[in-house]
Amino acid sequence: MASLSEPLLFALRAATGVTLAPGSVSSVAGGSINACYRVAERSGKAFFLKLNEADCAPLFAAEAAGLAELAAAQAVRVPAVIGHGVADDVAWLLLEHLDLEQGHAIAAARLGERLALQHRQGADHYGWQRDNSIGTTPQRNGWHDDWLGFWRSERLGFQLQLALRQGHGYELADRGERLLAALPGLFAGHRPAPALLHGDLWGGNWAMTPAGEPVVFDPAVYYGDREADLAMSELFGGFPREFYVAYQRAWPLPPGYAVRRDIYNLYHVLNHLNLFGGAYLAQAAGLMDRILAATGEHS
Repeated sequence: MASLSEPLLFALRAATGVTLAPGSVSSVAGGSINACYRVAERSGKAFFLKLNEADCAPLFAAEAAGLAELAAAQAVRVPAVIGHGVADDVAWLLLEHLDLEQGHAIAAARLGERLALQHRQGADHYGWQRDNSIGTTPQRNGWHDDWLGFWRSERLGFQLQLALRQGHGYELADRGERLLAALPGLFAGHRPAPALLHGDLWGGNWAMTPAGEPVVFDPAVYYGDREADLAMSELFGGFPREFYVAYQRAWPLPPGYAVRRDIYNLYHVLNHLNLFGGAYLAQAAGLMDRILAATGEHS
């Protein structure tokens, strides 16, 4: 059983009106970035609490804003935000607690349908009202009128520069330069409408309630090509066939997705390289070679 400091308990109560019952704090496994807890009031009502160092407060503020943006779409369920802040040199984020379990095929199909509905929520530009993070890497979301320009500068170009600064230039610099130059041809005729994206839709970021309602969490929200969410879902697995069938039935993907999927997933592979090191270098180089081969180039 974990315990929280008195200043933190006071801050939670002052900001949210939630008074936690003594002895109600228990650790929750699964997070690799934050310390996570199930906490409860005397009434038994439970909440989900994330804690980290004080300088992580902007990450929690962005996560709260992203969850609120997804909730407003009224498509896929997300945990409700109760509050966030800093106290006793600790950043905190308090969310609705949901009893979650691994999603089955029926829940996955519901998620596919509702994700398509979420993607119908649009914007006038690509990006978002604020920057956030992908893992612990900054994710820049400055507004752009052009999708290709957004993806080239705020996504691939940014991650490539991080990789070069970490010493991976020998393997990636030439590939990256040729790939960025090839992007206009790979995106020829593709003009996606800005869609509300989860942004980090891998298998560990969805589950279902005991009633079978799909839930997503830990978003990295922005408005972009809806294919980017679908691509991420394929990168590490965790989504059954029923999810894709339901999505395609609700809103079919346009031709050329297979090549664009690799381009979108390169962003996440490069991010894993920048976060976790050289174990992802070969995967990044191989993915870049495959994309370049689609243009007729070879490494």
